[in-house]
Amino acid sequence: MSDSKLNRTKYLKPFKNIFVIILIVFSIWMLFFDSNSWFIHNELNEDMDKLEEEKEYYQNEIKKDQKEIKELSTDEGIEKYGREHYKMKKEDEEIYIIEYEDSTNQKKN
Repeated sequence: MSDSKLNRTKYLKPFKNIFVIILIVFSIWMLFFDSNSWFIHNELNEDMDKLEEEKEYYQNEIKKDQKEIKELSTDEGIEKYGREHYKMKKEDEEIYIIEYEDSTNQKKN
């Protein structure tokens, strides 16, 4: 026999075993064609990671909102919020609003 023929038979010998063939077919099926394939699991894991990040973001936002609600539950907190956001004042005081050129240009744009 020639050397090339010996080399081919040497490499093809494991593929003559039925169990190896079944294992290869099963592996290919599970990786690509099955409804629980590796690709689908990979996509689902990426989606889960994104959802975990969103969950963490919203939990932080809830904590911020709870802190703001706690601050607004007092009279001083409500007064401070009204002064800062709605420019409210008491009857016997005057408020001067100072705007810089940079801040007015940003509001116009």
